[in-house]
Amino acid sequence: VQLVESGGGLVKAGGSLRLSCAASGRTGSQYFAGWFRQTPGKEREFVTAINWSTGKTYYADSVKGRFTISRDRAKNMVYLQMNSLKPEDTAVYYCASMVSHYTYDRSDNYDYWGQGTQVTVSS
Repeated sequence: VQLVESGGGLVKAGGSLRLSCAASGRTGSQYFAGWFRQTPGKEREFVTAINWSTGKTYYADSVKGRFTISRDRAKNMVYLQMNSLKPEDTAVYYCASMVSHYTYDRSDNYDYWGQGTQVTVSS
């Protein structure tokens, strides 16, 4: 499975961005699709995940109510709509895919990763 993110950029606090993740390859075996983020010197942090089959979603407390994950199974796309952005949301955002049914919020449970896209929120 290959993952390619797009949609990052610079936005002012309170603004919105929509990230996209295009998946190719053997996507039929995907169980969870997730978004993580990372800032320099810190570990990769769980943001949100979606059950590829059922569409059930999960969110970190820090983004609940502001971010929305969605997927288009026909297009093998995953989206992250980010609203009410804060400077602390600044990070490189990664799309990830998990084949097996493991805990969705642990980065080491994911099998495939995109290259990341930078999101910068100015105050």
